[in-house]
Amino acid sequence: MRDVTDILNNLRKNLQGRESDALQQEVKEPSCKLCYDRGIILIDGERAQICNCVKQKHLEKLYQYANITPEIKNCTFEAFQLDYYQGEHRERAARVLAGTRQFAYNYLTNPNIPGLLLTGDVGSGKTFLAGAIANFLLKQGVQTLFLVVPDFLDELRATYHKGGEETEINEISLLNGARQVDVLILDDLVAHNYTPWTCNKIYSLLNYRMNYHLPVIITTNLDLSEIEKFLGKRTTSRILQMCNVYRLTVHKDIRYQKSLGK
Repeated sequence: MRDVTDILNNLRKNLQGRESDALQQEVKEPSCKLCYDRGIILIDGERAQICNCVKQKHLEKLYQYANITPEIKNCTFEAFQLDYYQGEHRERAARVLAGTRQFAYNYLTNPNIPGLLLTGDVGSGKTFLAGAIANFLLKQGVQTLFLVVPDFLDELRATYHKGGEETEINEISLLNGARQVDVLILDDLVAHNYTPWTCNKIYSLLNYRMNYHLPVIITTNLDLSEIEKFLGKRTTSRILQMCNVYRLTVHKDIRYQKSLGK
C-alpha cells in the first residue's frame, strides 16, 4: 500500500512541476519595452498615444519586403568586423562605421539630420551597416522601414494587376508609408531598367522626404555619375541634398572571404 501511495505522490509532484513550467513559459518578456505590448502609452500619465510598435507592425503588413530578414537582424555596429578590410580599405571602413554609428546616435536627439548614401563595391558591407542602423533605431522605438529597391518597385507594379479588386494595399498606401516613415532605408539601388514611371516614383518619394526633413539611408553599388545616368539629374540632386556620402571598399568580397573561413 505504501508503494502505491509513494507512486501517487510522485505523480502529483511531477504534474505540479510541469504545470509550473508551463506557467513560466506563458509569462514572456514583452516585445515592446515602451507599452509592454498593450499598444498604447500614456503621456504625462493622462494623454493616451498609440505606441510606435503598433505603427511598425502596420507598416510591416503593408510591405511584403519590409520585414528585416534573419540575416539582417544579426547586423549590429559591434558585429561589424574591420578584419575583413586591409590597408586603405580598413581606414575607409573605420570612417564609414563611425559615420553610420554617429547618424544612429544623433538621430535620437535630432530626427531632422541628413541621411546617408553608402556607395561602394559589391560585398563591401553597405547593407550590413544599413541593417545595423535599422536594428539600433528599432530597439529605441523609432519607426523604421527597410526596403530593397528592386523588390519595392516590383511591389508597386503589382498593385496595377489586382484586376480592380478592392484591397488595402495599393500604390498610394505603399508610397505614403515609405514617404512618411520616420527613417527609410533604401537598400540596393542598383543598375536597373528604370522607366520614366519608376524614375518618377523614386523622385517623388525622395522629394517628399526632403521637403519634410525625413532622413533616408541609401545603399548602392553605383557611383554618382551612374546614379545620374539611370535616375536623372534631379533625383541625383535630391540625394546629394539629403545625404552625407560615404564610400566603402574592400579588397575581396566579404561574402567570399566568409565562405573561405577567413
